[in-house]
Amino acid sequence: MSRRLRSGLSAVLIALSCLLVPLGALSAWAVYGLADTGRYVTAVTPLAGDPDVREAIADTVGDAIVEQIRPGTDARVLSGMVVPFVHDAVRSFTQTAAFRTAWTEGNRAAHDAVLRALRQDDGARDQPVTVDLAPVAAHVKARLTEDNMPLADRIPVAHTEVALVPAEDLGRLRTGYHVLQVAGFWLPVGAVVFAASGIALAVHRRRAVTATALGTALGGALLALAVTVGRRLTLAGLPDDVSPPAAGAVYDALTATLRTTAWLLIALGLTAAALTWLVRRRAGRPHPPGPRRRPRLPLRRRRRGSAAHAPAQAQQPTRVKA
Repeated sequence: MSRRLRSGLSAVLIALSCLLVPLGALSAWAVYGLADTGRYVTAVTPLAGDPDVREAIADTVGDAIVEQIRPGTDARVLSGMVVPFVHDAVRSFTQTAAFRTAWTEGNRAAHDAVLRALRQDDGARDQPVTVDLAPVAAHVKARLTEDNMPLADRIPVAHTEVALVPAEDLGRLRTGYHVLQVAGFWLPVGAVVFAASGIALAVHRRRAVTATALGTALGGALLALAVTVGRRLTLAGLPDDVSPPAAGAVYDALTATLRTTAWLLIALGLTAAALTWLVRRRAGRPHPPGPRRRPRLPLRRRRRGSAAHAPAQAQQPTRVKA
C-alpha cells in the first residue's frame, strides 16, 4: 500500500472516530444512565430540596386538591380561606422528610412504569403511562386536619392518575429506545476501533495520535454545546403550566453525568495532544556536539601514507661515478 493511500485511509478512520465520540457518549448516557432506574433515582433525589421544584409541586398538587373540593363550595370561602390554607399546607408538606420519601418512591415507580412500557413488545394495545398521586393527597389531608382547617375532611383521597407518557407516543418512544440500546454499545466500541486502526495505519503515527486527541477534545466540546442548546430548546418548548426554573433544575440534574463526560473528553484529548507534542519536540531536538576526534585511517592507508611521505634514502655511488 502506498504512503498516500495509507495516509488517506488513516485520516478517514480518525475522522470517523472523532465523529462517533459525542454520539457514543450521548447514546451510552441515555441507555446506561437515564434508562437505569437506580441511577435515575440517585440523580433526581436531591431535587426534593430544590426550592423551585418544591414550589412547582406545591402549586400543582394544591390546584388539583382545590379542583376536587370546588363543587358545592362557596366561591368566596374557597378563594378567601380554602385556597391559601391548601397551598400553605402543601408547601409545608414539601419541606418534611415524608415528602422526600414520597418524592423518591414516586420517581422510582414512575421510572419503572415508563421502562416497563418501553420494553413491552408483545403487540398489546398501548396504554398511557400514569402515576398515582393518592399518597401525596393523603399526607396533605392529614396535615390540614391536624391544623383544624375548615373543609379538610372533604378533601377526597382518590387514586388520581397523572399521565406521564401518552399512548400515541409509546410506539415512537419504544422504537427510539431499542435504537439507543444498540447504539449505546456499538458507537463507543466503533469509536475506539476506528481510532486504533487509524493510528496503526498512519505513516506518521505521532501526528495521528495528536489528531485523534484533538478530535476527541473537539467531540467533547460539541457534546457540551449540545447539552447547552438542548437545555434552551427544552425550556423554550414547555407548556404554560410548567415552571421553567423547576424544569431547568430537573434537566440539570439528569444531564450532570453527560456534562462531566464532556469535560473529561476535553481534558483527556488536550492532555494527550500536549504530551504527544512534547515527545515529538524532544525527539526532533538536535543533540549537542561532543568532542571532535581525529578520524582513524585504516592500517594499509596509514602504511602507504607513511611510505609515501618518508624521505628517500641516498643512493650509494657506483664505481663509474666514483
